[in-house]
Amino acid sequence: MTHPNLFTGDAVAPVPSPATEKQLAFAQSIARRTGAALPRHAAQDRRALSAWIDAHKPKAPEGRLAALPSAKQVAFAERIARLKRRQVPAECFKDRTLMSRWIDGNRPR
Repeated sequence: MTHPNLFTGDAVAPVPSPATEKQLAFAQSIARRTGAALPRHAAQDRRALSAWIDAHKPKAPEGRLAALPSAKQVAFAERIARLKRRQVPAECFKDRTLMSRWIDGNRPR
């Protein structure tokens, strides 16, 4: 998107914002895993790098796998269960939403 120069009325191209360190690190990890080459000037344009990341990042699981809790959820729930000396209900291991609710209800305060 261009905007008019306030002094002459001519259109001026916007100056791109540099990419953040976190954004660059994520893009580099995607490039290593997929073998895709990063754009030459990736660090200089945040929006362009963001578009590259969106095009190359791994897709979320679909179908049955999408309903299962993530490994991080399971590990966190098991840590809470050890602290509270409880068991995580078996049905929570089959449904991401149930696991999330169990975690929220049992989280140490």
